[in-house]
Amino acid sequence: MAPDVVLGVSTPVLQALRLQMQSIPIVFVGVSDPEGVGFVASLARPGGNTTGFANFEAEMGGKWLQSLEVAPDVTRIAVFRNPAAGAGFLRTIEAVSPTIGIEPVVCGVRDAAEIVRAVDAFVGRPNGGLIVLPDPIFIAHRGLIIELAARHHLPAIYPFRIFATDGGLMVYGVDLSDQLRRAASYVDRILQGKKPSDLPVQAPTKFELVINMKTAKALGIDVPPTLLARADEVIE
Repeated sequence: MAPDVVLGVSTPVLQALRLQMQSIPIVFVGVSDPEGVGFVASLARPGGNTTGFANFEAEMGGKWLQSLEVAPDVTRIAVFRNPAAGAGFLRTIEAVSPTIGIEPVVCGVRDAAEIVRAVDAFVGRPNGGLIVLPDPIFIAHRGLIIELAARHHLPAIYPFRIFATDGGLMVYGVDLSDQLRRAASYVDRILQGKKPSDLPVQAPTKFELVINMKTAKALGIDVPPTLLARADEVIE
């Protein structure tokens, strides 16, 4: 096709594009820690043919952990991650966890069978919760993850709104549609002659907190009014 620019959404897509294209400009959206995994030289000066919009910063790991204080009985947190990603989030989670008395249990999973095995192993002890890190693997298997969390009464926080609308307890994450709108400006500037290396990687600017009250009630969780007031969406 010989395109003038390519828009790639998600880390696996960007990985595949970079293997095939060393000179065609690439604008990415929905990629976590692009500097840490080597997609760009730095956020301010990406270098090469790739730039775009990071969907999460490593500090989000701590915010997800702290958000689960909504369930005060939780003392252990299973952290679902793709073994090939999420290292920055884990560092933050592990740094914050001692300050709030919660033990993180890292679960590297890549498919449905590994997800089921990880949950079965984790629920052998009480007072558990769940953090699902951003990855297309977990979006694809969200129905299974949400069902397992409900079956084992695991308060869980997820990175994308679709998890809450499908029955997950709580979501704190970026507004992906907002990032796609912002990406259009980079595509336009590249078509007008700008080089990707001259366009800094942009951090997310719009976040959303979504709470599923039906799930909260099923888990016996009393969501504080102050948290409900801060929510962008409450699903009844």
